[in-house]
Amino acid sequence: MDFGLVLQTDPPASQVVSLMKRGESNGFRYGWTFDSAVLWQEPFVIYSRILANTRQLIVGPMVTNPSTRTWEVTASTFATLNDMYGNRTVCGIGRGDSAMRVAGRRPNTLARLGEAIDVIRDLAEGREAEVDGKPLRIPWITDGKLPVWMAAYGPKALALAGEKADGFILQLADPYLTEWMIKSVREAAAAAGRDPAAVTICVAAPAYVGEDLAHARDQCRWFGGMVGNHVADLVSRYGEHSAIVPEELTEYIKSRHGYDYSHHGRTGNPSADFVPDEIVDRFCLLGPAEAHIDKLRALRDLGVDQFAVYAMHDAREATIDAYGSDVIPAFV
Repeated sequence: MDFGLVLQTDPPASQVVSLMKRGESNGFRYGWTFDSAVLWQEPFVIYSRILANTRQLIVGPMVTNPSTRTWEVTASTFATLNDMYGNRTVCGIGRGDSAMRVAGRRPNTLARLGEAIDVIRDLAEGREAEVDGKPLRIPWITDGKLPVWMAAYGPKALALAGEKADGFILQLADPYLTEWMIKSVREAAAAAGRDPAAVTICVAAPAYVGEDLAHARDQCRWFGGMVGNHVADLVSRYGEHSAIVPEELTEYIKSRHGYDYSHHGRTGNPSADFVPDEIVDRFCLLGPAEAHIDKLRALRDLGVDQFAVYAMHDAREATIDAYGSDVIPAFV
């Protein structure tokens, strides 16, 4: 199992670079960041510094979207980083939640997202692709490589990930839901004539190593609110008791009352006060290192290839170090 570190690009950028260096020295192979231009600093600028200060770390957004930047700009940016530092980038992409809604726009349609996945990958790897009806190719790219991993929750999005993406990003660590979603992605891949095992599975969630469970829960409760924002979209689309969306995913948002993006992904988010302890425990990894290892083994047995640690709490360094000393070695 690989391990990734997920950070927000809050200023100063030097701290983001320092934490990524710390992550690599502790055995993390991937460095991910959020990507919302209004809420945080521009990640692609910071990726250049991360890549320059690490040796093998693979970096990318968790996640970008098809509308913040034009597709040829996104592809060229990834390709430039790859040309400068070797093929050490990955494109995590989704419909666009915070990046689009904060700017007053609706998230992208799945049709647009599916088209963007193909075009961005083709352009970044030096192939011709059609953008707005015009065939384009970036002529200076040689030996470019850009895996595109898609974030998804709902049935149609899971199907699209299986049909087109190189990897699937699931932003929660509940084993029951993980099993259901991996099955959906792999079935869609097989139906599209692809090798289901070729789709990399990445689970991303907060991890907090420590004995004080009550404190850890409060530090990570924001994550249930963030996931709930996506789940609310599913409920509005499929209904509260849909046969195709598990109640294990939808039941807990009944007490949800709106969402304030000014606190998105942050400890103490008041929009997450509806999230019960049970959901925090199911969606996150909390407790001593042994508890993390046990849950990660269960996820690995379900087919998870990478666990990406959301480090948005008051013990970032301690958790990164604990993973390096106690958790990651159990999976080498």
